[in-house]
Amino acid sequence: MKLLISEAWRSLTANASTTFAAMITVLVGMFLLGLFIALGTWSLSWSNHVKRELMVQVDFKTSANPGGQATKAQEGKELNALHANPLVGTAQFIPKAQALQEMKKTNPDLVASLPWNPLPDAVKVTPKHGEDIDALTKSLYPLASGVENITTQKKLSSQILRVAHILEVIFTIATAILLVAATLLIGNTIRLSIFSRRREVEVMKLVGATNWFVRGPFMIEGLLCGFGGALLAVFFLTIGKVVALPAILHHDTLSGDSDVHALAFPVTALILMGVGLGLGALGSGLTLRRFLRV
Repeated sequence: MKLLISEAWRSLTANASTTFAAMITVLVGMFLLGLFIALGTWSLSWSNHVKRELMVQVDFKTSANPGGQATKAQEGKELNALHANPLVGTAQFIPKAQALQEMKKTNPDLVASLPWNPLPDAVKVTPKHGEDIDALTKSLYPLASGVENITTQKKLSSQILRVAHILEVIFTIATAILLVAATLLIGNTIRLSIFSRRREVEVMKLVGATNWFVRGPFMIEGLLCGFGGALLAVFFLTIGKVVALPAILHHDTLSGDSDVHALAFPVTALILMGVGLGLGALGSGLTLRRFLRV
């Protein structure tokens, strides 16, 4: 194994320019892949967080509405219907007195001079799945007796999720192109090594060297190129994580106070290492299969 590694290293240094080009391409590809994993998993976590906040509010009638205030029987019937709805995750009844107390805490200036409580009794309904928010809203129509209004809060989630999806597609295409380029460059490095060491290969075959021994140094070359590029990508991503992310993301996201987070960085680093080795093995294998007949 020591001999195989030393031969691979000698060949890499002999073709320094192509080796450098291959490693830099792997570096760029792995760096973008790392960003894609981080941004992709963070976007998915954030979208799940937003979906959990999606809510439909059922407002009951007050004394100021036609027909008068909703009765307790009407409110109870509507609450039971919501609990029986298969699209409903939770249904929380909010009395108007509680709603007024919450309003005093959030907007004290608006309610400071009110002579009476104009707020209605309400039920805050969250869907089992955020994607079902529209279907849940439609299922509440026509309005039951005693219900005055249905309010849906989406908080621009659809637009933001659409932008996140577009970014994911762009990163995916760019990463795929760079990974293919990295594989081809690693293969080109191995091809040049095969041509420059053709006589050595012939001598090894004449003295009875096994196929795995002849192919070994070239395969190790590809693995070293892929692993080296991935290692450099992890290094630069680590610098970016320490220096750049605190200035980009909100402090709450980094401190763990929020449930929005990306995939753990050690896991991302392991994925990049594995993909780098896979690229090296793929580039070496394809090139050996085409140019090295033993």
